[in-house]
Amino acid sequence: MRDILIAGAVALILSIIGTPLAIRIFSRRGIGQNIREEGPSGHHDKRGTPTMGGTVFVLAAILGFAAAHLATWTPPTASAVLVLLLMAGLAVVGFVDDFIKIYKQRSLGLRSGAKALGQLIVGAIFAVLVVRFPNGYGVTPAVPRLSFLRDFGPSIGIVFFTIWVLFLIVGFSNAVNLTDGLDGLASGATCLVLVAYVIIGNWQLRNSCTSMLGKGCYWVRDPLDLAVVAAAVLGALLGFLWWNAPPAKIFMGDTGSLALGGVLAGLAVTTRTQLLLVILAGLCVLITLSVIIQVGFFKMTGRRVFRMAPLQHHFELSGWAETTIVVRFWLISALCVALGLGIFYVEWMPNA
Repeated sequence: MRDILIAGAVALILSIIGTPLAIRIFSRRGIGQNIREEGPSGHHDKRGTPTMGGTVFVLAAILGFAAAHLATWTPPTASAVLVLLLMAGLAVVGFVDDFIKIYKQRSLGLRSGAKALGQLIVGAIFAVLVVRFPNGYGVTPAVPRLSFLRDFGPSIGIVFFTIWVLFLIVGFSNAVNLTDGLDGLASGATCLVLVAYVIIGNWQLRNSCTSMLGKGCYWVRDPLDLAVVAAAVLGALLGFLWWNAPPAKIFMGDTGSLALGGVLAGLAVTTRTQLLLVILAGLCVLITLSVIIQVGFFKMTGRRVFRMAPLQHHFELSGWAETTIVVRFWLISALCVALGLGIFYVEWMPNA
């Protein structure tokens, strides 16, 4: 528990202090947001707002995690390092995308193919490394399986599992990216999901197969350190949200949104809660579905289901105030997290 508190506190302090410094530096260097001309008219006032704020909370999270291990004199675990590397790798892809936008003064950065390729390369490295680590407890499960896997494991084959992990990483990094359309929306919603993963990591630690050799235990490698990762990213993101809440003084950019989606996918894979993430991050899934429905329906009929996609822009054009949309979507996210945690607990109960 001390590791979790230290990681979250250090990351929070670094982020809440570092973000205004980044705002000043980015403003002086003209690192500002470009706005799509076809977007809601109210967004044009946000043109020039400093972006790439994701660099701050990504660094703060990594430093917070490192501080927790230095303070407790414990080495980092393979699970945690893999999730942090996934976050950093996707942040680099997002950084390149943001840099092109700023350099060329346009709202589009990397071409979709190049961006997807970057996500796939980072995701493939993560997926390959995940299956290389055996169960960390030194105990053989009744049904042999790789330590990281839950919903889909070796039963579907390593190749298909790798494809599944890639789907999660690309899917959720893009889902958070689509959610990042209003001030504080993506950062606030992701904070709630990270709270869930702090709880899940603690629960799995207390009910791990190191101390419980019956059916009611979890075959998860390094659950405590995964909770530390979630706490570090949570603390860093809360510090950033202080400045990103409406009206935002800085945007996270693709640097931040791709990194956050990667963290969620990485935590889902390493805690073996892959399908549960669909519920925990239900708001991101709903927003992504709105884009899929809009594009698919328009291609088939030439008509639109929503005034504009992603979904938050539909409500903007319907006359809702931005803060109203953000707060109500946060409430939807909180309900999704509560439902997901309830399912997680109920799933454990029959085996206890």
